[in-house]
Amino acid sequence: MYCARGNIDCAIIDTSLLGGQPTNYLEIENYIGFPSIEGWELSEKFEEHLDKFNVQKFPMEEIQSVDLISNPKVIKTLKDEYKAHSVIIATGAKSTKLGVKGEREFTGKGVSYCAVCDGAFYKDKIVVVVGGGNAAVEEGNYLTKFAKKVYIIHRRDSLRADKIVQKRAFDNDKIEFIWDSVVEEIKGENKVEKVVIRNTKTNETRELETDGVFPYIGFSPNCESFNGQLKQDNRGFILTDETMQTSIPGVFAAGDVRVTPLRQVITAVADGAVAGVSAIKYVEEVSKQKVEA
Repeated sequence: MYCARGNIDCAIIDTSLLGGQPTNYLEIENYIGFPSIEGWELSEKFEEHLDKFNVQKFPMEEIQSVDLISNPKVIKTLKDEYKAHSVIIATGAKSTKLGVKGEREFTGKGVSYCAVCDGAFYKDKIVVVVGGGNAAVEEGNYLTKFAKKVYIIHRRDSLRADKIVQKRAFDNDKIEFIWDSVVEEIKGENKVEKVVIRNTKTNETRELETDGVFPYIGFSPNCESFNGQLKQDNRGFILTDETMQTSIPGVFAAGDVRVTPLRQVITAVADGAVAGVSAIKYVEEVSKQKVEA
């Protein structure tokens, strides 16, 4: 939208339907201006706004290769080849999955990867958080604002989270830790009802009743097509400056794919605005240099 308003030719290339991760959210309650809105509906409103500015859209394009080093940049898909002076990478990130039976079937029906997004739906209910790092323990603490009981299941006998984060959890009487254990299966009829837990030391299994499962065993960026072309951190997230500029001139990154302290729809949108304005300035500078040459 910002690029279109800046009067430069722009297009969106997406490997799936437009809208990204929010299309999978049952309900969003923390996007400003919408006290409650379904993910697909918010994504639809985004698209309607783009249409007002006649932004070209190419959904469901399978990307074969991306060359960010060349000028212009080249993106090849199964259908076509796109060239641009500037590229904004907004491919998002994916939660590391548990990889257990029932996880995929109950995603959105009790399995969630965002406590901030879905925590309010578990008021006075029992939830399970899987993990032992800062994200797992912090989100476990957050969920106690709503849930009557939070189990944190960790495969080891000690946490990886910062000591201050651990202390908050240990001092919270709503939290109970289940050590040396992993989730083997998620069960239920139409929604999550229980998990099967295996003790990693004794190999014994048992079932635990729960209304929700929140895996927090890590995130990974969707940037396989760009790996090795620009600077990334040790987990693969793209490094940017405050203008969303990456290590390659003319290439910007926005949202969950970049190194950021918060991964939310609203922060991704803000990143996009900054990246859009930065891309406009870059393209204008390139055009100016061509005229002077």
